[in-house]
Amino acid sequence: MIASPLPELVGRHRECAALDDLLAGLREGGPRVLVVRGEAGIGKSVLLEYVAAQASRVKVTWAHGIEADMELPYASLHQLCAPFLDELDELPEPQRDALRVAFGMAAGDPPDRFLVGLAVLTLLTRASESRPVLVLVDDAQWLDQVSLQTLEFVARRLLAEAVAMAFAVRDPEGQDALKGLPALRLGGLDSVAGGELLEAAVGGRLEKRVRDRFVAEMHGNPLALLEFSRGRSAAELAYGLDSSAFRSVQGPVASRVERDFVSRLGQLPAATRTLLLIAAAEPVGDACLLANAAASLKITPNAAPAKAAGLIEFGESVRFRHPLVRSAVYHGAEPEERRAVHRALAEATDPVLDPDRRAWHAAQAADGPDEEVAAGLEQAADRARQRGGIAAEAVLLQRAAEVTPDRWSRGRRALAAAEAHFSAAAPDRATELATVAELCPLSALDRARLARLRARILFALSRSDEAAPLLLEAAAQFTAAGSPLARETYLEAISATIFAGRVHGPTGARAAAIAARGSGAPSSGSKAADLLLDGVAALLADGCETGVPALRASLELLTHEELGTREATVRWLLLVPVALEAFIHYAWDLHAWDALSSRAVRLARDIGALGALPPALIYAGGVHIHYGDFAEAARMIDEADALAAATGHAPHKYATLVLAAWRGEADVAAGIIEEARQSAEQRGEVSLLGAMGYIQGVLFNGLARYEEALEAARTGIEHDGFNFTGLSLVEHVEAATRCGELDQARASLARLLELTRAADSGWARGAGARSQALLTDGDEADRLYRTAIEEFGRGSVAVEVARTHLLYGEWLRRSNRRSLAREHLRTAHEMFDGMRAHAFAERARRELLATGEHVRARENRPTSVLTPQESQVATLAADGMTNAKIGAELFISPHTVEWHLRKVYTKLGINSRRALPGALASAPATNTLDEGTVRSG
Repeated sequence: MIASPLPELVGRHRECAALDDLLAGLREGGPRVLVVRGEAGIGKSVLLEYVAAQASRVKVTWAHGIEADMELPYASLHQLCAPFLDELDELPEPQRDALRVAFGMAAGDPPDRFLVGLAVLTLLTRASESRPVLVLVDDAQWLDQVSLQTLEFVARRLLAEAVAMAFAVRDPEGQDALKGLPALRLGGLDSVAGGELLEAAVGGRLEKRVRDRFVAEMHGNPLALLEFSRGRSAAELAYGLDSSAFRSVQGPVASRVERDFVSRLGQLPAATRTLLLIAAAEPVGDACLLANAAASLKITPNAAPAKAAGLIEFGESVRFRHPLVRSAVYHGAEPEERRAVHRALAEATDPVLDPDRRAWHAAQAADGPDEEVAAGLEQAADRARQRGGIAAEAVLLQRAAEVTPDRWSRGRRALAAAEAHFSAAAPDRATELATVAELCPLSALDRARLARLRARILFALSRSDEAAPLLLEAAAQFTAAGSPLARETYLEAISATIFAGRVHGPTGARAAAIAARGSGAPSSGSKAADLLLDGVAALLADGCETGVPALRASLELLTHEELGTREATVRWLLLVPVALEAFIHYAWDLHAWDALSSRAVRLARDIGALGALPPALIYAGGVHIHYGDFAEAARMIDEADALAAATGHAPHKYATLVLAAWRGEADVAAGIIEEARQSAEQRGEVSLLGAMGYIQGVLFNGLARYEEALEAARTGIEHDGFNFTGLSLVEHVEAATRCGELDQARASLARLLELTRAADSGWARGAGARSQALLTDGDEADRLYRTAIEEFGRGSVAVEVARTHLLYGEWLRRSNRRSLAREHLRTAHEMFDGMRAHAFAERARRELLATGEHVRARENRPTSVLTPQESQVATLAADGMTNAKIGAELFISPHTVEWHLRKVYTKLGINSRRALPGALASAPATNTLDEGTVRSG
């Protein structure tokens, strides 16, 4: 039974009930995350103390955000995890290593921040095995950015763990923090509750008019009511003996309270004020450090007056009564006083054990340019980068640039700061620092870096073709400087034009390819990347006949090249989308698509690159759509969307659209299609319009809405894009023949045959043969349909095998060859029905009925009752993976794996892991192709 609210929590019964529910969820399996929002002094911290007091038989760990500590990466996370670090060696090796590097306990490659998040989730989960764990984070808006992002990731992954999290966030400063998590917004106390709190503070009754006026002036803010009544009796307030109390409450409540703290500070001895300023400037709260800094300033530590004034508390560490006290102390001091205190703290901070904080204090103490300080900050920035603290690296480099006396060094540091800000998703800051760098003298190589950065910023804000010329210029500058970044930048320029949806024209992909080929750029250091650029450039500059063989030369290396470092792996993950687009749309190679996307998924999992994993999963999901395994595709898309949500990235809606199109789900697709079209127009991402043409072509052809399919596919053909032209041509030929637009169909067939001729793959040959069959009759059409079925099967493109059986069966029925038509229509119906391609299955069913065939009702598959996450967990468990390995694979905790498995057992009517393979295998085959054929490559 949870106790009644603490005395200070007057008027907060609703809020206490919400926190009681959080504890109940922790103990019984319910909601486990809550963000308490409100202005300064509104009672957020007291509510966290309330829930901590009620958390009997629960491990409680705290983190306190401090504004002065915001730029030190993982500082707050380290504080929160400290009680559990004795469990560190029990974590899976990649997670353990990531956390050690992040906390400065070991050297290594910079860890992916989401892998650090998974490590924290695992650490908290292991700690909760003996007792539930409650994580409390006060003033979350002041956490260092990477700690906040990591904790948000953990909060979004909590499901079955005995872990709960409550955050306090001050608004408006933290209005963008932790968006989307369950929130409890605090307002001021009403007149009754506020009056009750005020009367309790002054120890007597007040006249209602006086009481209500005071509450109204304070907007019901509890801290304001308590602080302004401190030392004032009921009589003084009642008879107006302290009318200044009312005159001093103008402006925002937080400012009023802070001014009251400042007035109390003015009454303290000078030495005590200095002692408080040292404590305000040093967020660690180390009493020994405070004493050493005080000795450096030649003051005798005397905190008694500050304690008597209710401003500070001393225990194991120094703690201010409220964050507004710290703010009042620090911002109320003169600049020279603050610099002197930071100088003393820099001298008192151990240069070996805590070099970053020492460098930061030294920077704050600087009153002008200082190369020694700038160098220290640059070294601290490098250590921050090595721990994965990109945001901290950016701020430290920015401050280093500000205090750098030499203009050449200032430009170099400003450029590095701009690049770090861009990597930390702060393009506005990056633009500001890029302008600073531009005004300084730079080397030729740095000029090229600056040009590339400006292009990247522009491309991030808009997918239009304005970025490509800037990237080409940067690539040319890298080439002139002999930099290996040249070829990488040419690939970026080509990628930018692909997104912009332009192949021809002065800023199109072909122009970029011609520039790349003629540049004479030095090797990038990766043979696979060099061959890929050569292949893509040949494809665009010379056409498919030359380009496809050149592209294929890079496949073996792309699939098997050794990647010795994390940085090399990250670079591979960045270039592989260009390779995939080329192999999909020009080589028509589903096996290469499978090999590259599978490797991308595996590598992203291995290094914990959760930013790269969702797009890799989407590409891999596309493979399974073409294999006809829609369930596996849905699982991958679901995981990608879940990871994107957990990491704050936009979901990949286009994969959902492709799947919806093949399933024939017009209602699902309609809203997303319109949203995608608007996004394409706003961002200048014309390539999306080509994708929409193909997607709608599949959707409407499946639904037998051929006129709509004809119009949609035409847009996919005409947008002059690198992608989807060939696939759109396939849809256009079918729609045009069904609409009687034979001239259009023949024109599209001619273009399709030209595109597929060089590919020499089963997919390409099947597409060409079937499209020709639609415009042919007699024995030749019969031969072409059979050839298409054989070739699509050789290419493992199951959805097209089924579709060719359907088209062949439709043609046979119209040729009055009903018996043979039934054979192919039955095959098409069984395949589409097994895939859950509803619209195409319905087309086949209608054709079968027209032949007089009775269509058997669809069998329910046992796995159809499982959610995508449950199905994925069940499949991995059936393959023999442990809960810990499944959790590491899917970036969830082992407890969540077990929770999913219990639900799977119930749904499938089994009671153990041993029964899983049989239960999953009892589902009918997804398609009629041989499994080994479908999975080859």
